[in-house]
Amino acid sequence: MPQEGEEKKKIAMFATEHLHEDEEIRYIMDGSGYFDVRDQDDKWIRVHTVTGDLVILPEGIYHRFTPDEADYIHAMRLFKEVPKWTPYARATITDHPSRAKYETEFLKNFKAKSD
Repeated sequence: MPQEGEEKKKIAMFATEHLHEDEEIRYIMDGSGYFDVRDQDDKWIRVHTVTGDLVILPEGIYHRFTPDEADYIHAMRLFKEVPKWTPYARATITDHPSRAKYETEFLKNFKAKSD
């Protein structure tokens, strides 16, 4: 079991806006919390997740996670391929291949359909 200080560091890391080089697939085994994701206009969308939810975030999407009022969540991360755990904080990157892929595959297609 992690020490309280380690848990706080991990929560702070999740709360920092970041992206990953692969899909983030999370199954919420117990508890609840918020996944915040950026929409096509770079505004936050808050998704409340609870026990039994499955969350799939595409590669390259900016997101963050925070616990809700219950301050407890037990989530399992699932991978399709070799796990890539590294979060890339938005504040520290200006160009990333996974972000470019997301913009090409998701944002441009979404904007084209909404016009």
